[in-house]
Amino acid sequence: MLKLRFASCIAVVAVLSTGTAAQNFPSKPIRILTSETGGGSDMVARLIAQDLSNSLRQPGIVDNRNGMIAAGLLAKAQPDGHTLLFFSSSVWIAPFLQDDLPYDPVKDFAPISLAMGSPNILVVHPAVPAGSVKELIALAKSKPGALNYARTVLGGSPQLAAELFKSMAGVNIVSIPYKGSGPGVLGLIGGEVQLMFPSAGAAVAHVNSGKLRALAVTSAQPSALVPGMPLLAATVPGYESASIIAVFAPARTPAGVINLLHAKIVRFLNTQEIKEKLFGAGLEVYGTAPRETAVRIKDDMARIGKVIKDAGIRAE
Repeated sequence: MLKLRFASCIAVVAVLSTGTAAQNFPSKPIRILTSETGGGSDMVARLIAQDLSNSLRQPGIVDNRNGMIAAGLLAKAQPDGHTLLFFSSSVWIAPFLQDDLPYDPVKDFAPISLAMGSPNILVVHPAVPAGSVKELIALAKSKPGALNYARTVLGGSPQLAAELFKSMAGVNIVSIPYKGSGPGVLGLIGGEVQLMFPSAGAAVAHVNSGKLRALAVTSAQPSALVPGMPLLAATVPGYESASIIAVFAPARTPAGVINLLHAKIVRFLNTQEIKEKLFGAGLEVYGTAPRETAVRIKDDMARIGKVIKDAGIRAE
């Protein structure tokens, strides 16, 4: 009985401590670590920082870093909600690409939300004799190693979407590196490669102009970004790939603070003005709950980690 009472007291103290932490938050500026200046993540991080500043009465500061440095800084930050990470899936995919990272995305991060994302689109050069995913698979199987796909950064969404397609469809297509999504798309338009899996935002204009042919979208459900486009999963069951941006706090940040930040950020992203702004940039708002976010990221790591290992992809 004494042990039971003692355990109950500990539980009550923990709840009170969490509540007190949330009530005292924020007590100083909120720092949002994100990617390079001028990118999509940077733009949205600045909008979120301004909104948090307005609603929480503390300055919001955006700190631009590369992924490994930003994630390492979050891992070492005080778990009080005053330092956040707003970054793409590259930060939780990186451990499969290189060793000795200064963070562990599962042990060191407390997920707040999958904030937003964009599906990839399977596009081909108009000269490729395939008008559907089924026809492309048949063509690739008839000519193993003859079709090339454009990839951007190592381990980036376009490459992982392509490697997942290779694995699940059982085809042999060859990776050709480009320095970014823009050059990759231009290489595809110019006929240097035959296919690519760019984000919706990078491909839609070229599909509409007839410079590229879209075969499918890589999301698990139909995407409003590309209405009416077939799902790749309709031909390759279970296939799903997307470029995702998530929000994290350091591990052990009080649940009350996590929930407050989640409510503030998701409410802001779901305002009509912001949703329209993001939609125009080729992004959809997700706004998943913290627990759902953790589950989705672990699932993503398991699926993509296997693809990376099987394909032998390593940081150069």
